[in-house]
Amino acid sequence: MNIGIIIAAILISLIIGIFLGIAYRKKIAESKINSAEEESKKIVNMAKIEADNLKKAKVIEAKEEIVNSRKELDQEIKERRGEIQRQETRLIQKEENLEKRSESFEKREQELETKLKELEVKKQEIEKLHDEEMKELQRIAALTKDEAKQILLREVEKDVEAEKATIIREANLKTKEEINKNAKQLLTYAVQKCAADHSQETTVSIVALPSDEMKGRIIGREGRNIKALETLTGVDLIIDDTPEAVVLSGFDPLRREVAKIALEKLIDDGRIHPAKIEEMVEKAKQEVEETIKEEGERAVLETGIIGLHPDIVKLIGKLKYRTSYGQNVLNHSIEVANLARIMAEELGLDPKIAKRAGLLHDIGKALDHDMEGTHVEIGVEILKKYKENPIVINAVEAHHEDVEPQTLEAVLIQAADAISASRPGARRETLEAYIKRLRDLEAIADSFDGVEKSFAIQAGREIRIVVKPEKINDDKMTILARDVAKKLENEMEYPGQIKINVIRETRVTDFAK
Repeated sequence: MNIGIIIAAILISLIIGIFLGIAYRKKIAESKINSAEEESKKIVNMAKIEADNLKKAKVIEAKEEIVNSRKELDQEIKERRGEIQRQETRLIQKEENLEKRSESFEKREQELETKLKELEVKKQEIEKLHDEEMKELQRIAALTKDEAKQILLREVEKDVEAEKATIIREANLKTKEEINKNAKQLLTYAVQKCAADHSQETTVSIVALPSDEMKGRIIGREGRNIKALETLTGVDLIIDDTPEAVVLSGFDPLRREVAKIALEKLIDDGRIHPAKIEEMVEKAKQEVEETIKEEGERAVLETGIIGLHPDIVKLIGKLKYRTSYGQNVLNHSIEVANLARIMAEELGLDPKIAKRAGLLHDIGKALDHDMEGTHVEIGVEILKKYKENPIVINAVEAHHEDVEPQTLEAVLIQAADAISASRPGARRETLEAYIKRLRDLEAIADSFDGVEKSFAIQAGREIRIVVKPEKINDDKMTILARDVAKKLENEMEYPGQIKINVIRETRVTDFAK
């Protein structure tokens, strides 16, 4: 019982202590809250006081800035007013100066007007005196002014015409001498730089046989093999007593080449009959086509020409099997291209155009056996078809003077073509015939009265005649040249044209003793 009472007493005392502690702590907390509220009120009041003080300071500062700005603005306004006043002063001074100048100009203008009036009066007086002098001169000379002017102009015109004629004559002579000299040097230089082969036989081809027994096999039973070969190739086979050889005859070198290749293949194969002949002819045609293509590409590569259509390149290669007076047309075209290029470079012209036109100038000869028209017309038609350069087309069309050359390059093609065709050995002409033609030229020239001596030059393209000055005067020289030309046309046959150059020279000799 005592323990329970004690425990109860302890518990009661603990409870009472707890309540008393809580009450005490509550009282302490309330006192802290009250003190905190008072402190916060003090802080708020202090903040309000500081804010008011700061506000007053800012207001005072703003007022001071406004006052300072007003002072600066007033100062600036004063300065600008002073500057405006100074400018007004300067403007007033300028106006005064302008007024003074204007007054001086007006005075000068008045003085000039006065002087002009005086000059006008003097001019009238001078004109009057001039008219009086002219009338007096006309009275003394018994001529009017216009008549005297006409006489003077006629005299001056005579003197001027004589001087002009002398100057023109001297200039023409000097120009001709220089042109001839330069042209000869240029042509000589071009010919020396360009070497070409001589002409070759072009009407027959010879095929070597391993033995004469092969001739019978080529002929075949009742001649069927030779007939088949001639029919397929269009070439005549001549089998005669020539040992171990068969002659192929035909005007078309392309056909002869096909027949030659086919016959060589048949001889190598050994089997000769119509079916095999047909097969070999086809192979030969294909081989010739390849050769034509390769030759065209070789010519284009050798001359350095680019941009040609493949069909034109093929036609160029076909010229390998075309000849003109024994001269291979492909070699001739390459030679003309090189000659034209060399001359164009020396003259400062376009060498690319010149060599292109030179290579293509005889392109029509590749088809003149198959198409109607001259080789020039066919060539122009081909080049127009493949849209070739108009300058090149004109050069091709003009190289035989069918039309007028429109460019200097076209003239060079004419010259290069003539050089390539006229040099000795270029075309099929024996040395004896060549020398005989030159002798005939000189003989015809020497047959005229008054001719001292004559020389055939330029491979027979020019005859130079030296006349006796006491028998042939300047007027007769023209007649002599015409007579020689007519006699050459009537009595001789020659390719191209021949230039007749008549020279008359007068010499006076004396001796100092």
